[in-house]
Amino acid sequence: MEVPCVRVRRADGERARSALDAADCLDRDHEIVVDGALYVPVADPDAALAALPGDLAATIVERSVPARETQTTPADLVGFEPSYERVGDVAVIDEDDPDRARALADAIVDSDIPLGTVLNRASKVKGTHRVRDWEVIAGSGTETVHREYGCAYAVDLASVYFSPRLATERHRVAEQVEEGEQAVDMFAGVGPFVIPFAKRGATAVGVDINPDAVVYMRANAERNGVTDRVTAIEGDVRTVAADYGDWADRIVMNLPHSAEEFLDAAVEIAGETCTLHYYDIQPETDPFAPGEAAVRAAADGYDVMVVTRREVRSYSPEEVNVCLDLRLER
Repeated sequence: MEVPCVRVRRADGERARSALDAADCLDRDHEIVVDGALYVPVADPDAALAALPGDLAATIVERSVPARETQTTPADLVGFEPSYERVGDVAVIDEDDPDRARALADAIVDSDIPLGTVLNRASKVKGTHRVRDWEVIAGSGTETVHREYGCAYAVDLASVYFSPRLATERHRVAEQVEEGEQAVDMFAGVGPFVIPFAKRGATAVGVDINPDAVVYMRANAERNGVTDRVTAIEGDVRTVAADYGDWADRIVMNLPHSAEEFLDAAVEIAGETCTLHYYDIQPETDPFAPGEAAVRAAADGYDVMVVTRREVRSYSPEEVNVCLDLRLER
């Protein structure tokens, strides 16, 4: 069976494999092959190329490689395809039945997937810090290091908000950032927007009302070697905005359900020209109009142009999580 592979020189093989592993791009169901060059199977070709160091001569090719026959998956052990999310070496499940949750946790830990802890959601996201309660079913603790697209984030799921489902969206936005930009993430969490922005040469400011998130953001800036380009600020962004008036070339507003309440602060932060990434959750019948109207009303001193209307993911049977990329100019 032919699968997409990254082809690199053998001398560059370990650097390439390590970068792809850190970005969670490896196709772990197939073997790496040496045939003159090194062929590394990947799950997402576009993300794989983006994750590789820029000095590596690498291409994507379709190649027949052997399947990895020795890997036992959770599905092999429970007899069905289980649903779970991976955050670092933690598996996150959402099971109301305690017996089913225990069986699934045992299967995950006993499989060949490198996951040592299983957490079951015990509440919805709640409060201004956007955290939830967890039941630790297997392993110990709620802290881990999550890797995506060449960045590593320490995170404690019990004290901060973090969603691995948004990795592709974060990468999409980060790819738009140019060296020398000034960017603000108004609800920055542990830094999964500001850190890749800084790695692309931007000066980035991350604000979060959760003090634990700010501690992790600072630690993650150091972990990723961008402390000189990331400023992490604890507080309500509405009280911080005056310190960054007319400053930002790019603003991220990823607080669905509540972002509209912070638009005045965003307009205060925005520079003469600014790209605004505005996230919203709305009925799927008309998901973009409310956010667009809210931005235009708040930014009445700007010409507002919608650059992209994007459905990020389904939120509920009748609602979708969307992003508006808007260009503000005055």
